[in-house]
Amino acid sequence: MRGKILQQRRRVFLKTALAGASTMLLGGCMGSTLGSLPGEQIQPGAQPQPTGEILGTGSVRVGLLLPLSSSGGNASIGTVFKNSAALALQNFPNADVQLLVKDTGGTAEGGRAAAQAAISEGAELILGPVFSAAVSGAAQAARATGVPVVAFSTDTSVASRGVYLLSFLPEGDVKRIIGYATSQQKSSYAALVPENSYGAVVEAAFRQEVGRGGGRIATIQRYKLSGSDTSDLVAKAGALNSVLNSVDALFVPEGGGVPPLVVQTLVSQGAALGNVKLLGSGQWDTPQVKNNPVLAGAWFAGPDDKGFQAFAQRYQSTYGSAPPRNASLVYDGVTLAAGLIRSAGPQRFNQSILTNRDGFIGIDGLFRFQSNGLNQRGLAVYQVTGSGAQVISPAPRDFQAGF
Repeated sequence: MRGKILQQRRRVFLKTALAGASTMLLGGCMGSTLGSLPGEQIQPGAQPQPTGEILGTGSVRVGLLLPLSSSGGNASIGTVFKNSAALALQNFPNADVQLLVKDTGGTAEGGRAAAQAAISEGAELILGPVFSAAVSGAAQAARATGVPVVAFSTDTSVASRGVYLLSFLPEGDVKRIIGYATSQQKSSYAALVPENSYGAVVEAAFRQEVGRGGGRIATIQRYKLSGSDTSDLVAKAGALNSVLNSVDALFVPEGGGVPPLVVQTLVSQGAALGNVKLLGSGQWDTPQVKNNPVLAGAWFAGPDDKGFQAFAQRYQSTYGSAPPRNASLVYDGVTLAAGLIRSAGPQRFNQSILTNRDGFIGIDGLFRFQSNGLNQRGLAVYQVTGSGAQVISPAPRDFQAGF
């Protein structure tokens, strides 16, 4: 009987969410089930007059915290994310949501002030900020009032109970690609990682996942990049040569120009790469990497890209430029908020709703929040062709297996 009731809830919620979603592929961000609805009821009342830019005309207010005046050229990210939020509202025309756009300046103080302003104007949920410092600041203000935060930073140190990261996290990439490599009988690994905070996170996850699969790590080389100076990367890549005959996989998580330079360095030194599978991360999900024939045959993990391609085409036609890969995060965040407002009633942003175990489906596929603020994503595995990439292991459709 209980199973039948849960199946009925699942069908009802999917039907409700789909009714509000667009016809764009995976355009709606919907949960597969919400389970029970515990928590305090939100009592509507008179709301203060909002200040600044507003997107949408709904009755439920959500803060959208972006680096609109950030230094170092980062303000363009804020503009792209704001454009993506506007597209989400266009794609969900009956959404009962009003986005209060606030500028964080990309700083902790700016994030705190922006969150305080949005919450004082009635925001029940905070979307953003983007940069970790601003997330930390916003989290301080949000915790004091119990308003949840769904942020876009990849820095897992800012995640916590009530502060959820919607971003693509390096730990998820590592788990997927090493898990797949293990399933393909890869058991002996070498790695080349940057000597920075990203590299530290990736290395820890790499060690854990190789151990989980019963594999062996022959060596981990750490390199430093200083501007255009790649001498240390070249030296550390060359140091791999002595162990390549005893490994069957080489993990190079960083994207951009790093993977092709590593391969070129090894080939120039006569390395035997024929039996070594090159593995990458979601940072490889760029034309620069996927269209490089030097990397043909390599594998990397990343979200299902069908939804993003449709989103990118729409963004291009609307704003005249191609969006960066992470622009889909704010689109999914806005659509998630709109979907929960429609489907979950007064408890829409409670922890029990945001962390429901069945998760949600967005442009980038399946995802769910954990109680510690981190997320899990259903990722695909791609093979680089030299003229793009092809899926060799599809993204999972649910969280029943492998998580």
